[in-house]
Parts: sequence; structure tokens; C-alpha cells
Amino acid sequence: MAQQISDAELEIMKVVWANGEEPTLFACLADELAAKGRPWQKNTLITLLNRLVNKGFLKAKKIGRRNEYTPLVSAAEYQSAQTRNFLEKIYEGSASGLVSMLISGDMLTDDEYEELRKLLEKGSPKP
Repeated sequence: MAQQISDAELEIMKVVWANGEEPTLFACLADELAAKGRPWQKNTLITLLNRLVNKGFLKAKKIGRRNEYTPLVSAAEYQSAQTRNFLEKIYEGSASGLVSMLISGDMLTDDEYEELRKLLEKGSPKP
């Protein structure tokens, strides 16, 4: 998944992902975005949704006069791809460089540090 999405498109995807595998109706999407402080005009939202469909993130289906949208990319897949991209771009692929920066930059809460320590101790088998 090499495609990047804009911050506005990501806001839309977050709403769609929150519905899980269930399709999201256009009207519900517009209402949810407005509740989050993103009261976009109908045409703006349609344009952003069309971009997401063209990029392969969403599938659109017309049901009568209603449009519903289903994610083709999960939140976990997107996060994983973006994390890999970030690691390559900023840390030359070094996950330890990122973790080191999080720790030395005092960017972790005590709970996050403890959770990370436990994950590292537990280890994870490579696929």
C-alpha cells in the first residue's frame, strides 16, 4: 500500500474504521464528521470519498438513493504501512532508533514505558 492519504481523508477513514466491517452510510458519515468538528459541505465530502475509492481504501455501493462505504484497507494495515514508511524516512529503517528517541525524548508516560518494556521482554516471533 504505497498510497498516501491526506489528513482530511484520514478523518473520514477513522469514522469508517470505527464501524468495523459494517458499511457506513453517507449521511451517518457526514453527521459523525460534523460532531467531530468537521462539518464539510456535501460536495467536499463526496470529493474526498471519491478520492478514497480511487486510491483503493474504500468501496462505494449505491443502495437506492443512498451511498454506503466499506473499508478495503483496515486501520491496522494502514498503521503498519505508515509506520514502516515513517521508520524508513526518518530513522533509516531502525526501529531501535525510534524507540530510543521515544525514551530519551521523554515522550512516553510511565504506563507506556512499562507496557513497552513488557512487550520487549516477552518478545515476538518473526513471521
